[in-house]
Amino acid sequence: MEKNKRPSLDEYFMKMAHLAASRSTCQRRNVGAVIVKDKRVLSTGYNGAPKGLPHCEEVGCLRENLDVPTGERHELCRGVHAEQNAIIQAAVFGTSIKDGKIYTTNHPCVVCAKLLINASIKEIVYDDEYIDSLAKDVLSQSEVTVRRFKLKEKD
Repeated sequence: MEKNKRPSLDEYFMKMAHLAASRSTCQRRNVGAVIVKDKRVLSTGYNGAPKGLPHCEEVGCLRENLDVPTGERHELCRGVHAEQNAIIQAAVFGTSIKDGKIYTTNHPCVVCAKLLINASIKEIVYDDEYIDSLAKDVLSQSEVTVRRFKLKEKD
């Protein structure tokens, strides 16, 4: 009998990020995030409308209607990003994420990058690219480690 292959921690947490993304209500991109520390999940998040407000799939997407390119005019999005929601959930429940690591399905935008830097996240692990050169520039000037972990199979 063949023994089951145990996933690496990167694979394990990235799969969790993809599972979180499956809850997204964004019409353009489904993103999930998981913040961990010491091999323990601290917080999760996915992108969507603020708590209690109608989802974008119900009211439409202003960025889509205005044909705003990816990585631009983030202020026009009514949704809260996955990384932002993971940070917010930790704050709401009083969980320190200082020196934590975030696994996210996409490279963070510049807004999320700045929040992650100020939240004292020490490492960002992402699966897919996201076009936002300012985010990469800001992160390159920080002490945050950024690396890509491409999930081989997405369930």
